[in-house]
Amino acid sequence: MHKERSQKLRPLILLGLVLLIWLLIPPFFKAATEKFFYEFQAPAWIGSSFARNGQKFWTGRIESKKTLIEEGRDLARLNATLQYQIQELETLSAQVDRFEDLFNLPSLPSHQAEIARIARRDTNGWWQELTVMKGSNFGIPEGAPVVFSGGVVGKVKEVHLTTTVIDLITSPNIRLAAVFEGDKRPVLYQGTISGPFTGPKGSVQNVPTDIQINRDFPRRLVTSGLGGVFPAGLTIGWVKNLEASSDGLFQSGEVMLSDDLNELREVAILVKLDTDG
Repeated sequence: MHKERSQKLRPLILLGLVLLIWLLIPPFFKAATEKFFYEFQAPAWIGSSFARNGQKFWTGRIESKKTLIEEGRDLARLNATLQYQIQELETLSAQVDRFEDLFNLPSLPSHQAEIARIARRDTNGWWQELTVMKGSNFGIPEGAPVVFSGGVVGKVKEVHLTTTVIDLITSPNIRLAAVFEGDKRPVLYQGTISGPFTGPKGSVQNVPTDIQINRDFPRRLVTSGLGGVFPAGLTIGWVKNLEASSDGLFQSGEVMLSDDLNELREVAILVKLDTDG
């Protein structure tokens, strides 16, 4: 009887010894071990990403000519639209330069967009992260903002040699100052983990009570520029309704994020340029 009990307790005893040894290990050794295992896994993630890209390429090669012609027409329309938008941006940029010269204003901090391909997604119940195939070898800093054509993607969490981990905008770790389009008062945005079969979403808090939103006409939530991480005016998402808080001083609501966040292949990491000198 005693022997059977000791056999049942043996796994628990071994587990306790492993935990005790891990607690006694110096912190620098833990950090080095974690980094070693991460760098050891990174080539496998990058290799699987290249394999998926190759599969998509050869799948496209066997598409019918009719499908390819239709996709070519769609791309031509999209390119024409983007060229028009580029011309608008150049005009606006020239106007900003003129106003800065006229009023003797300092130039806005400039960023360089480092385009990186996504190698791995981790969007389970605990983590909301992306891993991209660029790291310290491209000069990417921790805390840099990450964007795409539809607005904010997230923020750089960890930088390794050849890979970078990004906290998605849906992560509860993301908290940033935002404003409603057409209003200058800052509100608080925080990510919330979405349930299964639902689109990406977040939450907005500390909204003044005089801001009213019609469900049929959602209001855009954008970055405020406060905090010095995200440039002002980037789209975060859309708010359809607001509810009063328990104390009645503020409102809060759900932020609907872009569905494209679940289908991204590439993102842009904004690296702030050194303007000194």
